[in-house]
Amino acid sequence: MATEAQGESEGLVFHPMDQFIIKPLTGDGPVGLFTITNATLWMALTVLAIFALMVLGTSARSVIPGRIQSIAELAYGFIRKMVEDVAGKEALPYFPYIMTLFMFIVFANFLGLIPGAFTSTSHIGVTAVMAMMVFIGVTVLGFVKNGASFLSLFWISSAPLVLRPILALIEVISYFVRPVSHSIRLAGNMMAGHAVMKVFAAFAPLVLISTGVGLVVTPLSILAITAVYGLEVLVSFIQAYVFTILTCVYLKDALHPHH
Repeated sequence: MATEAQGESEGLVFHPMDQFIIKPLTGDGPVGLFTITNATLWMALTVLAIFALMVLGTSARSVIPGRIQSIAELAYGFIRKMVEDVAGKEALPYFPYIMTLFMFIVFANFLGLIPGAFTSTSHIGVTAVMAMMVFIGVTVLGFVKNGASFLSLFWISSAPLVLRPILALIEVISYFVRPVSHSIRLAGNMMAGHAVMKVFAAFAPLVLISTGVGLVVTPLSILAITAVYGLEVLVSFIQAYVFTILTCVYLKDALHPHH
C-alpha cells in the first residue's frame, strides 16, 4: 500500500521550470563555451525563420505580393512607422537594428510556443545581452551626437531649483536601471506564461490516475491550457512590441536629450 501510494504521489510530481534548463544537444555532459545546446538550436532556427521570411519570402519582389511577401512588408512598415513616430525621422538610420531586434524576439517567442520547443527569450542571459546592447548603443550615441550636453537628460530644468539635484539623482538611477527592467520584463513574462501552461498540463493525465477526479480535472486543465496558450500568442507579440518601442524611446532620449 505504501509503495502504491508512493507511486501515485510520484505520478503527480512535476517540475514546470525544467523546460528552461539549457542542455547539450548530444550527451549529458557539462555546458561549455562552445557547446551546442537546445538554446543554440532554437536561436539558430529563429534566425533561419527570419531569413526565410524577409529574404526568401520577398525575393520575387512582386508588384502584387503573395502572402509571405505581404507579411514581410507589413512587418517592415509597422516597425518603420514605430521608429519614425516615437523617435523621429532622425532615428531612421537605426531602423535596421531595431527591426532586427523585433523580428528576433517575435520569432523566438512564437517558435517557443511549439510543443517541445525551447523559448530562448525566457532566459535572462539572452534578453540581458539585447538590453545591454541597446543601453550601451544609445548611451554612446547620445554622447557622440550631443557631447557633454547629453547629460542634460538628467537635469530637469523645468523643476524648482531646490528639487533639481534630487531629481537628477533619481534620473541617473532610473537610467542605469533601464537594461535591468528591459531584460527582466521580457524574460519574466515568457517564463511565467510557459510555466503556467506546464502546471496545467500536469493535471491533464489525472484521468489515468483517479477516474473520479480525472473526469472533472482533466477537461478543465485542457480548457485552461488552451486559454493560456491563446493568451501566450498575444503576449509573445506584445512583449516583442514593448521591447522594441522602449528601444525607440531610449533612442529618442539619445537623439533629443533636451526634450
